[in-house]
Amino acid sequence: MTPNELKKACLALHRAVEDFPFGSEASVFKVAGKVFAITRLAAEPLAVSLKSDPELALSLRAAHAAIRPGYHLNKRHWNTVTIDGSLSRRMVVEMIEDSYDLVVKSLTRAQRAALEG
Repeated sequence: MTPNELKKACLALHRAVEDFPFGSEASVFKVAGKVFAITRLAAEPLAVSLKSDPELALSLRAAHAAIRPGYHLNKRHWNTVTIDGSLSRRMVVEMIEDSYDLVVKSLTRAQRAALEG
């Protein structure tokens, strides 16, 4: 997965936006003002931090060397995924979608309704 493909995968989600609250080097992808992905698109190796169910986060880390506790994030809820070719593109996209879904699920009913509007 290239940096451009990673960005496209994040922005393909409904009402997802890219923001730069930490400076121009860190792309932060949000929905309804809430973060679901953080990456430095110019970094080598490319990596992305994604929200995850705590139990799933642990099992993913145990099964894949490219997945580790979230860098500078709550390690219970975030994983940092190194995109080094060891994980399929589909798996990375599914983790992005799962992160997005967890954030949307945490929104209030009014916030979710606003997303649809």
